[in-house]
Amino acid sequence: MNPPESDGGLAHWLAARAGELLLAVRAERGHADPAALKAAGDRASHEFLLAELARWRPTDTVLSEEDDDSRRSVSAGGGPTRLDADRVWIIDPLDGTREFSEEGRSDWAVHVALWHRHASTPHRLIAGAVGLPAQGRVLTTEFPLRPRTERAGVDGPIRLAASRSRPPAFLTDLAEDIGAELVPMGSAGAKIAAVVTGEVDAYIHAGGQYEWDSAAPVAVATTAGFHACRIDGSALSYNEVDPRLPDLLVCRPELAAPLLEALSRQLSTAAAGTAAPETSLLGKEQR
Repeated sequence: MNPPESDGGLAHWLAARAGELLLAVRAERGHADPAALKAAGDRASHEFLLAELARWRPTDTVLSEEDDDSRRSVSAGGGPTRLDADRVWIIDPLDGTREFSEEGRSDWAVHVALWHRHASTPHRLIAGAVGLPAQGRVLTTEFPLRPRTERAGVDGPIRLAASRSRPPAFLTDLAEDIGAELVPMGSAGAKIAAVVTGEVDAYIHAGGQYEWDSAAPVAVATTAGFHACRIDGSALSYNEVDPRLPDLLVCRPELAAPLLEALSRQLSTAAAGTAAPETSLLGKEQR
């Protein structure tokens, strides 16, 4: 079956098909060897996405987490052709390998996003999809979910998506500062998807990520009208020389100002301490 012709339709189709493949890998291999299951899932999804993008978008460039040189910065002497390309697909074939390898967990995802040099938005993401295979759904820029006028449980605390096993200390401090509730869940894609679907109100991260961790979820969230930026309020930027993108905020639009104000207090407190903000908030990579 051929995919839709539009970029957003292709992103949706790719995320859905890769998700079906990952579910098949999971069912075939089982969970007895988590490391082998992770490796098999990553490899199968990566190879599928690369093959289909080469087939349907042969002149475009791809940045994948599973590329051999994906994490390296580009020196002045040269680098990946993606820096010269007008269209770059930024993909994470399996976001949340730990959750994928654990039986019964559904908080893992497939990310497919398209960056365009001449796009009008600061992040230049023009299409994207987040597949949530174990949840049976795909969130896409083709069919955006708009934020509800009022969040569910409006009288309750703000709900912040957090790492289920190791929420960073700054997030715990921030939650105490604003009276928020931490909601543990798995991958970055699952967390941002939870903001879009209304299960939580915001996702704040400051522990080290790369462009593929957030490109597709940010494309989906901002197309739907949610707010996304760096934790200092600056714009998110993709297809950069260094693919590290260590921090971000994705939230309901009306929460952006108060959350950025609270984050500013956290940054100021860190700056006044013994460690610089970059070290205290961004130094340890977390998911």
